Amino acid sequence: MLTMNAVTVRLGGRTILDSATATLPPRGRIGLIGRNGAGKSTLMKVIAGTLDPDSGSVEMPKSARLGYVAQEAPAGQGTPFQTVLAADVERAALMVEEEGHPEPHRLAEIHERLIAIDAYTAAARASRILVGLGFDEAAQHRPLDSYSGGWRMRVALAALLFSQPDLLLLDEPSNHLDLEATMWLENFLKTYRATIVVISHERDLLNNVVDYILHLEGGKITLYPGGYDDFERQRAERLAQLASAREAQAAQRAKLQDYVARNSARASTAKQAQSRQKALARMQPIAEAVSDPTLIFNFPSPQALKPPLVQLDQASVGYDGKPILQHIDLRLDPDDRLALLGRNGNGKTTLARLLSGQLAPMEGTKHAPGKLRVGYFTQYQVEELDSDDTPLEHMSRLMRGANPSQVRAQLGRFGFSGAMAEQKVGKMSGGEKARLALALITRDAPHLLILDEPTNHLDVDTREALVQALNDYDGAVVVVSHDRHMIEASADRLVLVDAGRALEFAGSLDDYTDSILGKGPPSPEGSRSKANKKDDRKAAAAAREASAGLRKAVKDAEAETARLTARIAEIDRALTDPRSANASDAHRPASDLMRLRGEADRALESSEARWLAASESLDAVSA
Repeated sequence: MLTMNAVTVRLGGRTILDSATATLPPRGRIGLIGRNGAGKSTLMKVIAGTLDPDSGSVEMPKSARLGYVAQEAPAGQGTPFQTVLAADVERAALMVEEEGHPEPHRLAEIHERLIAIDAYTAAARASRILVGLGFDEAAQHRPLDSYSGGWRMRVALAALLFSQPDLLLLDEPSNHLDLEATMWLENFLKTYRATIVVISHERDLLNNVVDYILHLEGGKITLYPGGYDDFERQRAERLAQLASAREAQAAQRAKLQDYVARNSARASTAKQAQSRQKALARMQPIAEAVSDPTLIFNFPSPQALKPPLVQLDQASVGYDGKPILQHIDLRLDPDDRLALLGRNGNGKTTLARLLSGQLAPMEGTKHAPGKLRVGYFTQYQVEELDSDDTPLEHMSRLMRGANPSQVRAQLGRFGFSGAMAEQKVGKMSGGEKARLALALITRDAPHLLILDEPTNHLDVDTREALVQALNDYDGAVVVVSHDRHMIEASADRLVLVDAGRALEFAGSLDDYTDSILGKGPPSPEGSRSKANKKDDRKAAAAAREASAGLRKAVKDAEAETARLTARIAEIDRALTDPRSANASDAHRPASDLMRLRGEADRALESSEARWLAASESLDAVSA
């Protein structure tokens, strides 16, 4: 059992954890969640013992072995296989002692303990873990220094899993993984027989692996039973209860204040008024649920282009004259939603660069309209942002010739309005930087949006906002992601990049997951004939064409509803406080304002009816 008792941590004058208290069940699998910057990693460090709290304590059984990935990736001439084997410190020490030929009694104890900790199958277990995380037999025996930092962090994760601690602490373990390794990790954690605390923004992992959600908000932690979907439901119910309680408290407070105001001066009721005044002072306000206005992604709609946007015919692509992918036949139409599958290193990014125009085909052909605009997002763009500049300065440089209001409008589409547009990038979170990079690459309303791992550093709520924005976007989307929920929610075509080819995957993402976990054979093209694929493409194109008009009708109705709502608010302001009204309304007679309000109300009702009808029709077409 793990208990956190009133843990308080202050960093840089800011309270990160404020008397955080919770008791975690033994052998529980706990998902630690919260918005970016809430303090999840800080709490994890306190649990791991690498950060001392300002007050409070963390208690756990003294004999419990704790496992936590260090921030620095392993390096040197040792191999991944050697590094993982060495992670089981007890096994390594016993093996060294055994080789020293101790006296018979001690040797018997060593053998007994080695058997108990399953030491003689260690090599096979280490290899299985490394294979699951993407290291084939040859890769397991290359020096660590030959790998990038991301791959060496995979070795650190493999070593942690191999050591089998009683308390396993994982801080966003899938950040350095591809989809395939993420699937393997999820499957591994499902069967892990000890306590797990994992910080993750992967909705599928939080639903499929954990049995409790520990939610960190405002420095406080709350434990919810179940996975992420269960948490969302319980959280919504709790917020509704808080809102109801807050309304009841406000009514009670108003009643007490009214009594005090009416009866304080009377000698006969002064004592009762004082009593109620004390009750008012003791009444703790119930916090109002705060919505985050920065959860905004709104991709500008491009002008229509005739299909196809991109056509690849027997194309090959690579570097320095050496092809990475060959014989690619691929077509992208407006409003296509495509996900690229395949392990890291198989060529997904190479294909994305070919589609974006950063690479030209070495053989074969690529056809694309001259007016095609492409927005291409990579993590490198996030890392290359100038930390001393503001979002406004970044956008102004790229939108030369645009007036300030146009620049701010594009930033506002992604939540950078007002003062947020003028903060230094160096003070922004990773999620905010990713949002800024997306704002920058979509400034000219691209027809094709290519996103290479866009969800790194985004919390669950922000990922969901991104998915919603992609579904509303009128252009084509190509996505590379290890977030299975994002792929399922935003892609309707799968392309498997593997063994030098890029082929349509006929099955679902679940079929692909089964093939990765050894539950079924991979089937890039299945048994579908070319005629069937042509029919599928025609049907998909017809569905997109049918839904395009409906989506426009929904957007138009939403815009009209927002305009009319704002207009009604202006009229109401003119009726109640003419001094704060706009110039044209301030001097209108009240009768004119009431007539205008009636007209606006009727128009709003009509607009809402159009929105509802268009939304229902769109849902029917999409079903």
